[in-house]
Amino acid sequence: MPSVRITIDIFSGRPNPVVELRGSQARAALAVLRSAGRERPRARPPVPTLGYRGLLIERPGSRSQPVRTMHPALEDLLTDTPSLLQRLALGRQFPQLLRREIERFRELCEGWPRHPHPWPLRERCRCAPLYEPAWWNDAGQKQYNNNCYNYACDYRTDTFAQPGLAAGAEYTQLTCASVRPAAVADDLIAAPAAHNRCPREGHLVALVIAPGIDFHWYRKGRNGYWSHKPGGTPVVNVDNSNHLIPDPRTANRGMYTQFCTFMVAMHGHIKIR
Repeated sequence: MPSVRITIDIFSGRPNPVVELRGSQARAALAVLRSAGRERPRARPPVPTLGYRGLLIERPGSRSQPVRTMHPALEDLLTDTPSLLQRLALGRQFPQLLRREIERFRELCEGWPRHPHPWPLRERCRCAPLYEPAWWNDAGQKQYNNNCYNYACDYRTDTFAQPGLAAGAEYTQLTCASVRPAAVADDLIAAPAAHNRCPREGHLVALVIAPGIDFHWYRKGRNGYWSHKPGGTPVVNVDNSNHLIPDPRTANRGMYTQFCTFMVAMHGHIKIR
């Protein structure tokens, strides 16, 4: 019986959800992929964004590499078949969220390119990490297995690190009230009054939440701008509108609508896993 594995590339902090298709659904997906190869590919933004970024299709047991696609027929198959998404146990709101995110991403692709908005530099953060995206964006182990939390903490674990896991105090809900103390357990320092100002020691990070769905982290760089790593995709220094990020509170964060807090990561003090 044919089978197809579809990874929905949508999360930043959590591992992406995966749907398994079998039998007639798998054959339909494979037929769509074959027809897509004969069509002109749709344009897509050259940088990763927060929220939905397409589908990764693979055949279990096959040696071929996963295929990334944004084919409407496959997207519709997922969103129009509630039983597929219900298996993921991501809550009743997830199917509607996914449909909204797919539509947002289609509109983004149609309006691309957007030019980065130049913002004046107001300060420099001498203790912050340099913006070195090439170190993380290796299209391999570092990129795929380290998420926004790894990047914000400037700490590579190759485990898609989860707040609180290393301290035995992992978050239990996708809320500010649950993820924030989990990060504190990892020895990040709560700094709600930072108001985007660089700390004297360590570097500033910021936590945002897609309520009930996912978390995301940013970090402030030495040049005063913020950057981030959406899940297993490359590190970028722009928001969902392709603007530089002088303040994550005012950035286009897509579905991560809730700004939680600023925190400070002290170099050599934190432990994440």
